[in-house]
Amino acid sequence: MIAIQSIQNRIYEIRGERVMLDMDLAALYEVETRVLNQSIKRNIKRFPEDFMFQLSATEWQNMSSRNVTTYPGNNPSSQFVMMDLPKNRAGKYLPYAFTEQGVAMLSGILNSDTAINMNIAIMRAFVAIRKLTLNQMDLKEQLQEIKERLGEHDVQLNQIYDAMENLMDEKIAQKKWDDRERIGFKK
Repeated sequence: MIAIQSIQNRIYEIRGERVMLDMDLAALYEVETRVLNQSIKRNIKRFPEDFMFQLSATEWQNMSSRNVTTYPGNNPSSQFVMMDLPKNRAGKYLPYAFTEQGVAMLSGILNSDTAINMNIAIMRAFVAIRKLTLNQMDLKEQLQEIKERLGEHDVQLNQIYDAMENLMDEKIAQKKWDDRERIGFKK
């Protein structure tokens, strides 16, 4: 079974959603992209826009020019900086992007053992990414809390310094009062 890390490398953020592209899903399910898309078209009612959407030409061009993608069969640590544009994706057939719910819906369409096992692994990858995101958010909250505490401590330290200065000023004033030359009756 393909490692979750390999699947996570195929999850992209597009339009503010974490998605997987049809060609990556087809490769994971070990079917042709065309076959995957035909199955989806036969069951299109299962895939509303929040489950699946087609990339615009601009989105696809931006993705294909800036993504670092690993290719199956290569060493997982080796990466190519540019994605190869499949010939059928040059402009006429733009890829479909599937949200986590869309990938889950694919499990009802594709019933092979490979597809079922891969869907389980993909769901685990989405969950792992969600956990990482939650941990990062928790760390951000903790950092914010520390900053607030430090801010409170700064205020308290400033108050202590002010009080110490006042005490020192009072002592200096008192010393000056005690050391002054006395006038009037002296004993």
